[in-house]
Amino acid sequence: MIEKKYLIHYNLFVEMVVVTCKQIVYKYNKTFYQLHIICQKQLRRIISVRYCNDVLFVGIYGGMIMKPYEYFRPTTLKEALDFLKQHRGEAEILNGGTDLIVRMREGHSEPKFVVDVKGIKELHEITVKGDEVSIGACVSMNAIAASPEVLAKAPFLAKAANSVGSKQVRNRATCIGNICNASPLADTATPVLALDTTVHIYGEDGVKTVPITDFFVFVRKTILSETDIVTHISFKAPKNGQGLFSKIARRKEVDLSTVCGTVIKDDDGYRIAMGSVAPTPLRLKDTETYLNGAGKITQEVIEKAADMASKEVSPIDDVRATKEYRRQMVAVIMKRTLSEWMS
Repeated sequence: MIEKKYLIHYNLFVEMVVVTCKQIVYKYNKTFYQLHIICQKQLRRIISVRYCNDVLFVGIYGGMIMKPYEYFRPTTLKEALDFLKQHRGEAEILNGGTDLIVRMREGHSEPKFVVDVKGIKELHEITVKGDEVSIGACVSMNAIAASPEVLAKAPFLAKAANSVGSKQVRNRATCIGNICNASPLADTATPVLALDTTVHIYGEDGVKTVPITDFFVFVRKTILSETDIVTHISFKAPKNGQGLFSKIARRKEVDLSTVCGTVIKDDDGYRIAMGSVAPTPLRLKDTETYLNGAGKITQEVIEKAADMASKEVSPIDDVRATKEYRRQMVAVIMKRTLSEWMS
């Protein structure tokens, strides 16, 4: 018989997420191995086990347990679409899984079927035709960050991809998954938004294209239907231009953006996108219009543009920052970017 004594709650960092845990103490009346097996059967969510002074300390995750699901790995888009149609509303697409698996573990998503699209070869390609770059749905963040084509045509997108999570996460995470997740603070969303990217979708009505500006609807909501599959995105490299991606976070690496942004200047003018400052990644059209008509960059122009940008966003207060701080950081990103180009 194992006697349980529940101690106080404490916070434990697990996979970069602070989760509420319970530390459960078991009196040592069986072998360590026997207790470990019993704990696994009873609790199922062991984080750590430690034996000290005849007491076994077992840390368990206080969240929900992932519900069982069926796994399907198609090799063609048609095969994937047919399965999604057959199980409409019950299936989720698995790409990198860095968001879906977390949501499933936390009980926010409970699909009966998971459709892994990584078996579809054409979704793994980066192609360049002239000035147009296409990035497949299954291309990882690390692959984008190291791609000679992306580094040559849109180095700021490569930098954004390289800022996502840890290297291990970037081996799984994808740019397409990042935008389909539709988080307001998605790091790669601001460069693809500033690039006027086109999203290519395969669905029940065949192939369709949607401007990235029409793709985001609200927090974690896009125009995609239950059976739509994003196959790739495409964009034209800036003409005789330059772009900069900036990320402000609580630490230098392995953190979500407090504010992120991309500013592009080329023959077509300025394009500015900010993240974590509105329900969706946001283009700052008024600031763009001002800069496009302002002519030469001067300190006065920089100050005015920074002030306009800070007023054009609508951030919120959350655990990472206040809305006032976020407005200030939008101004900081604008000042740093334009100052670098002025010099």
